[in-house]
Amino acid sequence: MFPENLPTDSSSELPVNSHSMKQGDVVEIQIVDVSESGEGVGRVNERVVFVPDTVTGDRITARITHVKRQYAHGKLLEVIEASPHRVRPSCIVADKCGGCQLQHIDYDYQLAAKENQVLQALKRIGGFAEPPVAPIVGARGNFAYRNKVTYPLGVSDSGTVKAGYYRKGTHQIVNLNQCPVQDERLNPLLAEIKQDIQDRGWQIYQPESKGAREPGSRRTGVQILVSQEQDAGVSERGIPKPKLRNRPTVTEVIDIPDDRPKFRHLLLRIGRRTGEILLTLVVTDLNIPDIEGQAQRWMQRYPKLVGVCLNLNDRPTNNIFGTETRCVAGREFICETFGNLQFQLKGDTFFQIYTEQAEAVLDLIVDRAGFTGTETLIDAYCGIGTFTLPLSKRVKRVMGIEVHSASVIQARANARLNGINNVEFRTGEVEELLPELDMQADVVLLDPPRTGCDRAVLDALTDMQPAQIIYISCKPSTLARDLQILCEQGNYQIDLVQPADFFPQTAHVECVAFLSKSQVTTTAPAELASS
Repeated sequence: MFPENLPTDSSSELPVNSHSMKQGDVVEIQIVDVSESGEGVGRVNERVVFVPDTVTGDRITARITHVKRQYAHGKLLEVIEASPHRVRPSCIVADKCGGCQLQHIDYDYQLAAKENQVLQALKRIGGFAEPPVAPIVGARGNFAYRNKVTYPLGVSDSGTVKAGYYRKGTHQIVNLNQCPVQDERLNPLLAEIKQDIQDRGWQIYQPESKGAREPGSRRTGVQILVSQEQDAGVSERGIPKPKLRNRPTVTEVIDIPDDRPKFRHLLLRIGRRTGEILLTLVVTDLNIPDIEGQAQRWMQRYPKLVGVCLNLNDRPTNNIFGTETRCVAGREFICETFGNLQFQLKGDTFFQIYTEQAEAVLDLIVDRAGFTGTETLIDAYCGIGTFTLPLSKRVKRVMGIEVHSASVIQARANARLNGINNVEFRTGEVEELLPELDMQADVVLLDPPRTGCDRAVLDALTDMQPAQIIYISCKPSTLARDLQILCEQGNYQIDLVQPADFFPQTAHVECVAFLSKSQVTTTAPAELASS
C-alpha cells in the first residue's frame, strides 16, 4: 500500500536529475504516498514532487511553485481521477486554512498513513530493519476534539475583526466563526467575542508585513496642508479681483504614536469532562477600557465561562504569550479531570490537546510498564505533571523535571490539590539537571518537544542505565534518531512502538516507545533486528 522508495518529507536526500523543471510548469502527477507534513507525493521524470490537498491514488495536474535541487513543490489545479481515499472536507475553508492538512482524506486512511510514517522513520532514520510498531490507536472521535484553540486576531479589508488560523504558508488570517475540530461548545463564543471586540471599537494589533514592530511605535500620520494666495489683478472698473488660491499641497507629515491598547490573540480552553471554559485575550496593554464590565457580561451570557484573563505581550515577537497575566473576571484557571485526578489549567498551561487520547496513552503506559509500587521514576519534560501525578500512584517515588518555572508551580499546586506527596519537581533544562541527579531511576519517562532529546540527555541515560525508558514523541523522525542512539550507545532494545492519533485531520502523529535493557551484545539496530 505504501511504497518504500519515496521520501516522507521534503528534506530527504534524493538523487539529482537533469530534468529542466521550472516554476510555473503544469504537470500531471500520480500521487503514490502521503508525506510527514501531509502532502501528497509523486514523481515527474524521477523528481519527487510534493502537492498539498492530495492523497495516494489521486491523478492530478499541478502547477510547480518551488523547484529545489532534489525535489519540487506544486499546487493542485485539477483532480483528474480521484483516489478512493478522497472525501469532501467538513470545513468550507479546509483548502485555505493551515489548521488541518488531511480533511480531504478518509479517516481510516489517515490512520494508515500515520502508522506508515512511524514505521518508515524507524526504518530509514533509525536503521531498524523490523521495528515493532503496533497498530495505531485511532481517535474515538475525529472532529470536535480540541480542548484549546488559539487564534490570532486581525482586521479584514472591510475593517471588521477577524480571528482564525493562518492561511497555508502565510501569516494571512483565514476568518472563522466556528471550527469543526475544536470542541463544539466553544463555537458560539468565538463568533460573539469577535463581534463584541468590534462593537467596542477596541484596536487590533497589526504587525508590519516584514515582522512585528513595537505596538507603541505604530504611527498615525497627520498631514499639514498649505495653500498660497496670489493677486488676480483688478476688474475693468478698477475693483480688485478675489485673490487666487492654488490647490493645497502637503508640506509636512507629523507622525503621532498610536499607544492605544491592542488585541493580539484570542484563546479559549475547555475542560472536556467539566465543561468549564476560560477565555484569555493577549493584549499590548492591560488597561483596556471597561474590560472588567465586558468580561462580566460574557460570563453572564455563558454560564460555563468561569474566567476571563488578559495576557500582556507588548514585544515585537511571534511568541503568543507574554510573562504577565491578569484575571479580570472569575478565576484564572479551569478544573479538569484526568487520570482520576483533578487538574487546574491556566490559559498558557501546556496540556495535551486531545484529553481522551492522552488518557488512553496513560492507560497504555500503566498496563505496559508493569509497575510494582517499588520503582523510582523520573519524568523528564514533565510540564504541569500531566503524566507525573497519575503515575505517582503506581510507583514509590517520582522526580519531575521541567524548564518552565510557571509549569512547575502549577505541577506542585496540582500535587497538593490531589494530596500527592511522593513527587518532587525541579526547575531547569533536562540536559543540565538529569546528569547531576543523585538518584538511580528504575524508569525514565521522556516527553520532549518536537526537536527530540538533547544529546546530553541521551548520554545521561546511557550512564544511568534505567531498567525501562518510556519515550513519548510527537515527531517520528526525531524519535527514530534518538532511539537509534539509545539502542547503539545504551544497549537498549525496543519492545514496542505504539502510534496514537492525538490530532485527527492533521499530519501530526504521537508515539510512545517502550525500551528495556537488551540481552544481546550491543550492535547496530539493523544488525540487531536481523540477528
